[in-house]
Amino acid sequence: MAFQTYSLFVLSVIMISFGHVENRLNLLQLQSDIDKLKADFNSSHSDVADGGPIFTERLSSWTERNEKRIILSQIISMYLKMLENTDRSKAHVRNLSEELHTLKESLSDGSKKIEDLKDLTKLQMSDLKIQRKAVNELFVVLQKLGDTSSSHKRKRSQFQRLCKC
Repeated sequence: MAFQTYSLFVLSVIMISFGHVENRLNLLQLQSDIDKLKADFNSSHSDVADGGPIFTERLSSWTERNEKRIILSQIISMYLKMLENTDRSKAHVRNLSEELHTLKESLSDGSKKIEDLKDLTKLQMSDLKIQRKAVNELFVVLQKLGDTSSSHKRKRSQFQRLCKC
């Protein structure tokens, strides 16, 4: 039963966070389409609860808006991949796919960031040429890290000055 709300929850978070819910009817239509998709996948099967949620649990650790865009972009991609192998003649599958594609386009910067992360994992850090390049970039990388941490500290200290806690 708990799994049945996960799909709607994830889509709702995505759509509400990024302004794609124009009215309550759109969300109700999505709920109806998701209910039909649940029936297609027999998502009330007892094994659905095994191992806990696959997406919603991961969302809780991504707190900043830009971070959320990255993880939500990847989650949407996975839903789209799943729907590619379903019966596209069904209206609810087409509706969900169209909505997910629209959301995916709005999160395109998140997709690019995901690709950057994937590319980084493919780097052969044992390759001498890559090591040389990495060493040449190390100071700039450390500067960027310093910039982000000092701006975070500034924001925190500005808040503490303003707050009469």
